[in-house]
Amino acid sequence: MSLLFGVFACNSDKDKLQSKIDRLEKQLADTYKPGFGEIMGSVQIHHSKLWFAGINENWKLAEFEVHELTEAIEDIEKYQKDREESKYVKMIQPPLDSVAMAIKQKNLSLFENNYTKLTTTCNECHQVTKYEYIVIKNPDMQIFHDQDFRVEE
Repeated sequence: MSLLFGVFACNSDKDKLQSKIDRLEKQLADTYKPGFGEIMGSVQIHHSKLWFAGINENWKLAEFEVHELTEAIEDIEKYQKDREESKYVKMIQPPLDSVAMAIKQKNLSLFENNYTKLTTTCNECHQVTKYEYIVIKNPDMQIFHDQDFRVEE
């Protein structure tokens, strides 16, 4: 009799556990996940800020913006891994590493050259992923009117 009771108790516990798992999976599925375009919008902002930090030789800010770009790439890989385009996002890492090297060396000329290569790679990625109509360029106008990119002395 106690064996029979134990079987029913286990089944009841199993059903409760499965119900809890189902609820948690639904909650997880309903959790906000940034879209590909949202992340790429963030990439575009940090790409622009990186330029102005670099040409103003604000190396600490430039380093920060490289870090932000790296995080955005990681977010694409984490949140958008099922999208075909996501497998190409890693192509941005070598030119981003080159920009980081120029920043570390505090070399403005090298920064400008490597930043242009980074921008070119963005457009190459857009070509490969059939988003050729999204063309990125080196910024020519600072749109962040509330941020001073010059180094405070």
